[in-house]
Amino acid sequence: MFTKFERMTAWRYMRAKRKEGFISVITGFAFTGIALGVATLIIVMSVMNGFKAELLNRILGINGHISIVAAAGFPFTNYKQAVAEIENIEGIELALPIIEKQLLVSSPHAAEGAMVRGITSADILKQKVLRQGVKQIDLAEYDGDVVIVGDKLAKKLGVYVGDEVTLISPNGKITAFGSVPRIKAYTVIGTFNLGMFEYDSNYIFMPLESAQKYFGLKEAATVIDVRLKNDTDLPRMRAVLEKSVGMDAYVYDWKQSNAAFFNAIDVERNVMFLILTLIILVAAFNIITGLIMLVKDKSRDVAVLRTMGATRGMIMRIFFMDGAFIGVVGTFIGVVLGLLFCDNIENIRRLLEKLSGRDLFSAEIYFLSQLPAKVDMTEVTMVVILTLLMAFLATIYPAYRASKFDPAEALRYE
Repeated sequence: MFTKFERMTAWRYMRAKRKEGFISVITGFAFTGIALGVATLIIVMSVMNGFKAELLNRILGINGHISIVAAAGFPFTNYKQAVAEIENIEGIELALPIIEKQLLVSSPHAAEGAMVRGITSADILKQKVLRQGVKQIDLAEYDGDVVIVGDKLAKKLGVYVGDEVTLISPNGKITAFGSVPRIKAYTVIGTFNLGMFEYDSNYIFMPLESAQKYFGLKEAATVIDVRLKNDTDLPRMRAVLEKSVGMDAYVYDWKQSNAAFFNAIDVERNVMFLILTLIILVAAFNIITGLIMLVKDKSRDVAVLRTMGATRGMIMRIFFMDGAFIGVVGTFIGVVLGLLFCDNIENIRRLLEKLSGRDLFSAEIYFLSQLPAKVDMTEVTMVVILTLLMAFLATIYPAYRASKFDPAEALRYE
């Protein structure tokens, strides 16, 4: 497509001489702008993807895809039979009976609101996120009047393994003197870290039987968490479960529970993509500026080439190659920088925090304890195509203008 003469001439024009130093600076800015724009776009999109994926992984690692709650606040007294029937449905991986209630937890040092989840040790081991979160705890001790507390909640309360915490539930016993809160002390046998601030700072796990006794539910559960084998089956499986339970229970999925949150992430991700694309657009205008100045500076050379037999198409291709070179190399450098940054983003975050002495990714604000990044090669390809397209379009006008030079006029004014 491009002749050897055109490639050699284009490469020569790319190497600015001393008197053409300003043109070289503009070209350098164009290179840098393209590279930084592409790298920034890849990094931001990957972080947003990682943030969403990690949050989803944590949420679905602790809660099921679908939750079934007994209607009118009445617990499931036949939950064992219900769990067995649900697990027999094709497409269901697990059905876990749990008791989940809000209450007040206190220690000699502090008091905090918390969510208590009654769950068996066997069901904890069935869930990867929970299993990893409690891997340092001997679950053989998880029986009787014991609890496992989120590590951040334990710090708030100032308690350690072996200490006691007091659970206070407002839904207490009805006596002749009115409702009396339920108050009972439990021993902390360990702390868990699920990697999500919301759970690590608010949740307490206790044996299912202990929760049944404490809340006066006898042999009952308040929620049945259902996990699917395939996420894409969510609408169909929800319809199956709704039909199965009828009016006796409410069925809702994780998308309903977290719809506003994940919609906000998607909107922010799309807006960031549009904003950061403007960086690449500015760099494309730098290519136009640099090439126009290069064309003006090389007008005499163009005139000489034309008189020696070079066609307008050849002149256009020479300058097109210069602009395309800036776009291709800048994009390549940007992709490499972006991927390297994403691969080491957590180490970079820790280094910056160490140098600045500040917490740059607070778990209280961002929910996660680590900065995630998930590279989507489809998005990277889209960024590359978009950048190259803008770079190539930016070269058309300067190259066309160079091809339209009249040799006689150019040599006369020189």
